[in-house]
Amino acid sequence: MTKRVAAVLAALAVLAALVVFQTSGGDGSSPGVRLLRQADGSMVLADTSATAPVLDLYEDFDCPVCKDLHSRVDATMRRLAAERKVKVVYHPITIFQDEPMRSNSIRAAAAARCVPEANWLAFRDELYGMQPAPHGEASGFTLEELVRAARQAGASVDQCVTSQTYAEDHLKQSARVRLEGTPTVVLDGRLLGDEAFDPKALETAITGGSGVTV
Repeated sequence: MTKRVAAVLAALAVLAALVVFQTSGGDGSSPGVRLLRQADGSMVLADTSATAPVLDLYEDFDCPVCKDLHSRVDATMRRLAAERKVKVVYHPITIFQDEPMRSNSIRAAAAARCVPEANWLAFRDELYGMQPAPHGEASGFTLEELVRAARQAGASVDQCVTSQTYAEDHLKQSARVRLEGTPTVVLDGRLLGDEAFDPKALETAITGGSGVTV
């Protein structure tokens, strides 16, 4: 193989990789479906140019029931978003008032604000995977653990995590959300109940419409 032919083949390989990257949305999602961070720190997984129901998920990373919801229906939410059947909006909030849960939650949510969009869902998975024991006396989500989790998700944001840059703003945003508990799942303004925990029932709610208006 001549050097010129090899160079052409290499250029074609790079071009093909770029096409795949652009077609996939850059983060492995479907064409046009991207994860975008909003000014309040919430994350939108959607094709923003398409019309689809909006599923708002209010979650506290130190909430055991949120972890249960994540394990049950996260894959369903992501699949339906990739299929343009729903726009998922993740709202990390701090709902706990007692310690150490409150501080655990704040540290985790502030760290999540540091993580780039391309790595955020993987970091969210890491957070739920390392969630401290429910209502334990010892603190969890230590800064060192959060730095390691971010790196595991592919993000090197050590300084941002350890300085808790976004902690204050996270608390301000959380104070604006009037909820009695987490997780709270709202579909186009309708509060979902037990169906939010069942993959098939959740998909039916999204594609067929159900729930209680709030």
